[in-house]
Amino acid sequence: MSLDVAIIDSGGANLASLQFALERLGAQSLVTSDMAVISAAPRVLLPGVGSALAAMQQLTTSGVAAHLPGLKQPVLGICLGMQLLFLKSEEGPAQCLGVLPQTVRKLEPVAGRPVPHMGWNRLRIGRADPLLDGVADGEYVYFVHSYAAPVSGNTLASAEYGVDIAAVVRRDNFWGTQFHPERSTKVGARILANFLRLT
Repeated sequence: MSLDVAIIDSGGANLASLQFALERLGAQSLVTSDMAVISAAPRVLLPGVGSALAAMQQLTTSGVAAHLPGLKQPVLGICLGMQLLFLKSEEGPAQCLGVLPQTVRKLEPVAGRPVPHMGWNRLRIGRADPLLDGVADGEYVYFVHSYAAPVSGNTLASAEYGVDIAAVVRRDNFWGTQFHPERSTKVGARILANFLRLT
């Protein structure tokens, strides 16, 4: 099997739907916590569902946390996986991977906007990037989260949920989406297809 994507096993993630989404795009993927496999893969996905603290404990125990920030191939964090790329999270609280310097903070509920933020929301694209090729400003994507990263110089696209939040981020060869591309129909499929073209 020619591996297109290594999917890091961060525990608790709905990995099957992500693998099916990649399969529909013709990509071969493998769920693993073996750093030899992860390091050799042409692309790496870091998914996550659940607690930042629990996910970081699993990544630390498996040895992935120590090596992941040094990867040179394209890496995409999804949902909690994106949050784990930041320095720390208020959830736990947890020390995270430190690829991005900000702190992920809990969303505060406001009238008409319960927490978790769950459902479809519009992307506000701030600047062009290969990951967002063919994705128009205002497209809808699917979110499920209670914590969010602030908009910063690393933000490619934001969303509004009481406050502006980072929806897509990038630093060097690391990208992140707060939403779930595998649940975001044609827009999400386009983003995953773009990721598969990154080298």
